[in-house]
Amino acid sequence: MARPRSDERRSAILAAAIRVIAAEGPSAATAAIAKEAGVSNGSLFTYFGTKADLLNQLYLDIKKEMGAVILEGLSTESDLRSQMLHVWRHWLRWAMSCSEKRRVLAHLNVSDDITPETRKVGHQAMVGIEALLERSRQSGALRNAPLIFVAALVNSIADTTIDFMIRDPANAGAHCDVGFEAAWKVLS
Repeated sequence: MARPRSDERRSAILAAAIRVIAAEGPSAATAAIAKEAGVSNGSLFTYFGTKADLLNQLYLDIKKEMGAVILEGLSTESDLRSQMLHVWRHWLRWAMSCSEKRRVLAHLNVSDDITPETRKVGHQAMVGIEALLERSRQSGALRNAPLIFVAALVNSIADTTIDFMIRDPANAGAHCDVGFEAAWKVLS
């Protein structure tokens, strides 16, 4: 008789996948993930039918966590710049404290294993941020550019800022502020 599924074991597999994929990339063997989780490779497939299923769930979990952290405590009563600054600081704080998840998300963002359906659900976690970007750029130079292009520009500034914050933690706050000013000028 098969053992019942355990939420703890499932969580251990997902946490192990983050560590292994952050180190080895999405081509990492499921056996390495199972070993890191302390389960058999067969047990991993009890929880996730295929490796692609595991990667899709991991993508969704990380996107949902990131979106929730970024929007946590956002006051819609404040002006757009203040709202964007809130989002920016929460985004960069999450990226700094979750560097493995950031690395895994970067891998999964370009992975063919992530289905269009999963990407669509993951995108929903970012809808509030997208709406804020849209409102922020309405009177700026990029008001007629595709929103996906604008988001990519802001994301590039964020990635550069995060990299500098990691390399120079003593000046992380200053890098965060300068990065925001650059992103805000792109938007507004």
